Amino acid sequence: MSRQWRIALVQARPASGDDPVAELAADVGAIMTARPDTQMIVFPEIHLHGGVDAAADPTAYLEAIAEPLDGPLVRALGSVAAEHDVWLVPGSVTERDGDRIFNTAVVFDPTGEMVASYRKVFPWRPHEPWASGSSFVTFDVPDVGRMGVNICYDSWFPETTRQIAWMGAEAVLNVVKTTTPDREQELVLARANAIINQVYYLSVNAAGPLGRGQSIYAGPEGEVLAQVAHAEPETTYLTLDFDRVADVRANGTAGLNRMWEQLRPDDDPIDLPAYGGSMSEDNWHPASPATTPATTAREE
Repeated sequence: MSRQWRIALVQARPASGDDPVAELAADVGAIMTARPDTQMIVFPEIHLHGGVDAAADPTAYLEAIAEPLDGPLVRALGSVAAEHDVWLVPGSVTERDGDRIFNTAVVFDPTGEMVASYRKVFPWRPHEPWASGSSFVTFDVPDVGRMGVNICYDSWFPETTRQIAWMGAEAVLNVVKTTTPDREQELVLARANAIINQVYYLSVNAAGPLGRGQSIYAGPEGEVLAQVAHAEPETTYLTLDFDRVADVRANGTAGLNRMWEQLRPDDDPIDLPAYGGSMSEDNWHPASPATTPATTAREE
């Protein structure tokens, strides 16, 4: 059975009107009209909170709009996914949990159920107000494969994508709102994360005039599948072949490098004091999506 997946990646300006969900729903509807075979649509980081860009006090603005994941915003987003019968990643939302707010990516299946939520583990400090998440997330698409999500600055920490890949993800959705000159470095990091983990790495950034755009989508050997050369809004349509990930991991990047088969049973464990752990042959393998449930934290 082919494991192909048709995805729309939306480099868009943040929704900033009075009804951002309606703006997103209109965009989803237009995509599904133009390309009705689309199976998943992905928007940039905090796409629904464009009002923060004009706020006199951005932190106070985010504090004021934050709500728990069982609140009306998430319910409305689920309804958009269900109405259009599509997997939906509407960027990330401002999640309230007690006194803390998190930058949380949410994933909906075509029934409108929220199947995954991920709190940004590495907020861009000292510039962002978010509390730090503490676990990584994957989710399964039946008969296709396993995916994971990370957010913007997470891509600067190789531990993030490594952990998601180790949990069995074959594609990583990197939702981004980079407004600063370091987007140039992030283009390198996207390809590097794909190469060292043998995953699809799909980095969709916000459009201008505030966002830097330049979204980039890399395959499991780090090859550039598509790259937006500008900051204007643009939707990129790709068909991912998850069997390519299995092939690259089995036969090696460029037919050579099989990093996930590096360790042998007779190798001594490799101490990793920065993480309070070690690598050894019995734990240095990605989970198999076919046999291991998706989870928020994989434990041995």
